[in-house]
Amino acid sequence: MYTPAPDAPTPAAPQHRFPCDACGADLRFAPDGGALICDHCGNRQEIAGPGPWDTALREQDLAAALRSLGGTDDADTETEERQLLSCPNCGAEVELAGAAHAGECPFCATPMVTCTGSQRRIKPRGVLPFAIDEETARGAMAEWLGQLWFAPNGLKEYARKGRRLNGIYVPYWTFDAATRSAYSGERGTVYYETRTVMRDGKRQTIRVPKVRWRSVSGRVARAFDDVLVLASHALPKRYTDALPPWDLGALEPYNPEYLAGFAAEGYTVALDTGYGEAREAMDAIIARDVKFDIGGDRQRIHRIETEVSDASFKHILLPVWMAAYKYRGQSYRFVVNGRTGRVQGERPWSAWKIAFAVLIGLLVAAAIGYVAATQ
Repeated sequence: MYTPAPDAPTPAAPQHRFPCDACGADLRFAPDGGALICDHCGNRQEIAGPGPWDTALREQDLAAALRSLGGTDDADTETEERQLLSCPNCGAEVELAGAAHAGECPFCATPMVTCTGSQRRIKPRGVLPFAIDEETARGAMAEWLGQLWFAPNGLKEYARKGRRLNGIYVPYWTFDAATRSAYSGERGTVYYETRTVMRDGKRQTIRVPKVRWRSVSGRVARAFDDVLVLASHALPKRYTDALPPWDLGALEPYNPEYLAGFAAEGYTVALDTGYGEAREAMDAIIARDVKFDIGGDRQRIHRIETEVSDASFKHILLPVWMAAYKYRGQSYRFVVNGRTGRVQGERPWSAWKIAFAVLIGLLVAAAIGYVAATQ
């Protein structure tokens, strides 16, 4: 984890405000139009193009970044000072839109106030802008809730009262790497032996499968591109892992104008930790490649030694609409993919609905039993 030197000056954290050219009110990014919109006077401003140094979504060298963050050299890793609000309940670190200094945590609906200091973070390299607006996201969530028959009616009504959804950019790491792996193992070939057995007092001939194993070794290679790792602990992975697909081909070079009117979460998963998760995902794919290369009917892997080269990364932001509801003392969270409208969330249960369904099932079973007994 990077820590600034004690005598290093702390620059002021940037406040991303985009005043309207016509009236001076704050602009917001409108997903349906792909431009900045003024809700006060209706003025529309196009997104400014990226600077000449950001004309492409360049990867960053992973080894150099880790050395730089560790303070062992002056590798050129782009960082920025950010002032974040820390949630005392779930630990999320969120940068609010504009100059706001307080708000409600979009992940658990807990009130937050701004922290007094700023933190140096790796600057996002890319952003996937919102493609659906709040109304569309709310409709997708309402439809999803309507399919949950065992959810409490009160929660559905509470969620449908039009309470505002929070648009938030969630941090991710993506990793690229070239790998070459040497392996040793065994290839299994299935063959059959014929045996005579006694069944019900009769002799029967059966075929028994056997496996003939042969030692093998070899090499496989694979280039990995954009292995995606969630860089936050605020949301359970079972939600975020179910939100893809993400159309990463539509990533835009990072431009704070896309964040106008939205919150942005700071990453809480360190770069080296994220790379460790990415390597686990890579290793699983490499093991699959090795089994395919071994061939045969069965495979055993004894050893895989992998050399990794050209490892690089990007810090990117992906769009999520979120609703965090507190209902009868419990928090329920729903997340909507800000590009596709795919919904995931907590699965509350209604005890009386379950009891009613069980009762109906028992009555139906009893009726079927009665009919069968009288025939």
